Amino acid sequence: MNAHPGNASHWYRELWPWLLMAGPAAVVVAGAITAYLAVVTSDGLVADDYYKQGLAINQTLARDVEARQLGLRAQIEFAPDFGRVEVVLEGGVPAASPLVLHLAHPGRPSFDKALLLTSTGNGGRGGHASAFPALTPGRWQITLEDQKRTWRLVGDVVVPGRATIALSPTSPR
Repeated sequence: MNAHPGNASHWYRELWPWLLMAGPAAVVVAGAITAYLAVVTSDGLVADDYYKQGLAINQTLARDVEARQLGLRAQIEFAPDFGRVEVVLEGGVPAASPLVLHLAHPGRPSFDKALLLTSTGNGGRGGHASAFPALTPGRWQITLEDQKRTWRLVGDVVVPGRATIALSPTSPR
């Protein structure tokens, strides 16, 4: 008696064994890729001072509350053609005190800028101005604050886009 009948085919010429092996093979390849990425890429750092960072968040929220209590509002006018930014601040802060305007690029921290705004002596209306650097196109996050960092107003602007924006205190969460 013949162990292999004449019309039987070899297993590797059949479709079903290959289909059954494809699933586990794909899992092995995906696992190898995952292991490679885990070894090659950098893990996010876990902060040693997470408690201090939590306190810093509370201080930041306190600055928003302070801006709301002072009734602060700001009108910011960007004049990129003239290389100048002007701010009119309304509320309970001294008009002559210098302000700091932070421009933060959300994807490229190396593009971030901080501008010191000095008083323009605009008759007590809270006018401040500074030279304005060229910005790359995109959305920029804006933070306006006093030099002592006791309050802040936040917003965003799209470059190129509207030249005037209004900032008001953020609402409590």
